[in-house]
Amino acid sequence: MAWQDTVEQTVTGLGFDLVDLERSAGGLLRVTIDWPWEVPQAGQPLPVERFVTVEDCEKITRQLQYLLEVEGLEYRRLEVGSPGIDRPLKREIDYVRFEGHVVDLVLKAPIGATGTDVAANRKKFRGTLERAEDGVQWQVVWSDAPEPKPGQRVSKKRAPVPMQAMAFALEDIQQARLAPIVNFKGRQAPGAAATQTED
Repeated sequence: MAWQDTVEQTVTGLGFDLVDLERSAGGLLRVTIDWPWEVPQAGQPLPVERFVTVEDCEKITRQLQYLLEVEGLEYRRLEVGSPGIDRPLKREIDYVRFEGHVVDLVLKAPIGATGTDVAANRKKFRGTLERAEDGVQWQVVWSDAPEPKPGQRVSKKRAPVPMQAMAFALEDIQQARLAPIVNFKGRQAPGAAATQTED
């Protein structure tokens, strides 16, 4: 069994999800954990979101240190932490969980679309993650219009901002992360600040 599988079994055996696992050339072994998330059932209230604590990371660290010593895996430093605000999206359940949030996507290959406002060689996108109309694929929705400046009054007669959408399959994605957007004015509805990132 590979050491990656052993680490995943240990993390899941302690009741957590393994979000990411990195091993750098400098000897750093970084393990990212989170509490498991299940799709809410129809008619059921949304589960209370749990956050990873320092004590959770310490518990995983102690267990992994012992395990990795037994496995004979060489590393200089072990780092166990939570995903943070730029959490990677790796599995289908991550996309379901964060539907409606602003995400940063990098495609494996440029979209190659011509005859649209989107550059054909573009690979990077920032926008709101939504389920595509076919119910199978996903899409990212964004606007190229600039955001109003803080404190600027927006007329109610202002024309709606034109939105763009790009559908994709999970196999098309090289990297996907939650967009690290910090709002110091309090919580905001998911996807309320969708903007774009140029390639």
